[in-house]
Amino acid sequence: MDIGKSFSYPFEDKQWVSKLGLGAVISLVPILNFAMTGYMIQIVRNLMNDVEEPLPNWDDLGKKFMDGLMLILAGLVYALPVIILSCLPLSVITIPAIIASGNSDFQDVANAISGAGGVLLAGMTCLFVIYGLILSVIFPAIYVLYAREGTFASCFKLREVFDIIGKNAGAFFTAWGISLVAGLVVGLVASIVTGVLGLIPCLGWIVSIMITLGIGVYLSMIYSHLFGQFGRQAFGPLLPPTPAPLTDQPL
Repeated sequence: MDIGKSFSYPFEDKQWVSKLGLGAVISLVPILNFAMTGYMIQIVRNLMNDVEEPLPNWDDLGKKFMDGLMLILAGLVYALPVIILSCLPLSVITIPAIIASGNSDFQDVANAISGAGGVLLAGMTCLFVIYGLILSVIFPAIYVLYAREGTFASCFKLREVFDIIGKNAGAFFTAWGISLVAGLVVGLVASIVTGVLGLIPCLGWIVSIMITLGIGVYLSMIYSHLFGQFGRQAFGPLLPPTPAPLTDQPL
């Protein structure tokens, strides 16, 4: 993998200022910012197709929005177990404890229920952390699989997801680790810079906001390039569909 290229390629594009700037503006707009995820998918596709300048234009915004929407919906489906389980302490433990605490005869019961709820909540928090870590590992492969197939169903082909990770573990975990470190380092540098600029009234605040938005888009570009390289290694180039053979028509 060409790790350095993932950090430098955006600035090799002649229109990088406008592309990054538009990405920052679009990422500010609720709902429309789904297109930013679609933009990332297009970068992955361009890498898998060996496009010389993989940074896409912001044309065909509808296509980018739909790609982003599909992946956001897939993320919500994967988050459903956390959402459902998060409601259990409230409905099963907390509410009965509150009801019991209103009666002095059931004070000990209320305390026992509250204690059990605390243990349950702590255990569930650990499970959520583990589950979130697993999702952070597999979701880049889901991005790549979606970039290849372009269907909502492809986001749930977990057997294929684990298969491509297992067969290309070196490239995958290199991309995953570098993207994680890049987020921490670039985010730290950006926070220091924006903190200093924040001391300057008005103009400094505006520049800080612009830098924060630009850094977010830049990190998305790094992430997409790294996993685009992984996708190219895992699947090879994305080939256009083969046209149907011409058949002789009866006269």
